[in-house]
Amino acid sequence: MNLRATRRRWRRFVAVLAGATVLAAVAVWAVAADRPDTGPPSGAGPTSSAGPPSGAGSRPAPPEAITTWAYQLQGYPDGRLDALTRGPYQLAVVDLARDAHTDWFTAAEIDTVRRSGKRVLAYFEIGSIEDFRPEYPPLRRDAADLLANEWPDWPGEYFVRYWDARWWDRVVRPRVDQALRAGFDGVYLDTPLAYEEIDLTAAQGRDRARLAAEMAALIVRISRYAKEQRPGFLVVPQNSPELREQPGYPAAVDGIAMEELFYRATDEPCTRDWCAENLAHTRALRDAGKFVLAVDYAVRTDHVRTACGRYRTEGFAGTVTVRDLDRLTTPCR
Repeated sequence: MNLRATRRRWRRFVAVLAGATVLAAVAVWAVAADRPDTGPPSGAGPTSSAGPPSGAGSRPAPPEAITTWAYQLQGYPDGRLDALTRGPYQLAVVDLARDAHTDWFTAAEIDTVRRSGKRVLAYFEIGSIEDFRPEYPPLRRDAADLLANEWPDWPGEYFVRYWDARWWDRVVRPRVDQALRAGFDGVYLDTPLAYEEIDLTAAQGRDRARLAAEMAALIVRISRYAKEQRPGFLVVPQNSPELREQPGYPAAVDGIAMEELFYRATDEPCTRDWCAENLAHTRALRDAGKFVLAVDYAVRTDHVRTACGRYRTEGFAGTVTVRDLDRLTTPCR
């Protein structure tokens, strides 16, 4: 299967502008959609094993009971998570760093969100790297052979040789450690689809089958490492649900996140063959006890309603949002 997932690209956040517009955008979205108003440092290991939030606050829903979630990777008003904390969501996905660079969200900030009754997952990529990420300059300087071909659709982003032990040591493990230090409930792993998109001329003799197996092995390694540090830590890959057929993958993941099951960016019904294939694999993971976080990109009222209805029918936690992932939208009714 040749998955064509929607991806986002961002550099520095325009926090002031976002802060002035996000609440208005949420209210407008609620009316338009006919939904209710909502009114890593390299090489360092984890230094804490923050558990569930203590003190006041709601108890988070178990993952399998989650029906609403928020997905925002940029545009945090004033660089803070206050709007998300106040929002009516059971789970939130945010970037590991507020600026997608080195300004990591702190344990105190993540704990505040969690005390509101939400689970919080840290977003980062495992099959590619953007040139604005903090690990990129040293990789380019002294481990350039870890970088494969540039992603044609996203200039400045490079697929990586994710099977190389140095990728684990220099990038993936430090990111997991940072998520653990900050008290996130789990990790949200983007670009497993690198196994499909990396240029085979850069794959050091590997075919797609071997690339798939090695991507699954990386996810298994992440899961084992993180859960050894903190049992119950959630591991949620985004897209590539067909990896469920790889040994060890189903046991390693707690859920699956899926873009564009029903609408591609933006407002285009997902009718290609791979749309049906993705849905079939996602249903299989759901039936195996994995929770599903679905995200579709639509703004038309009828499309938002349709996507929300499909989530209810399928038993998925779903969110309908904008491609830039730079604002909060209200949950489905």
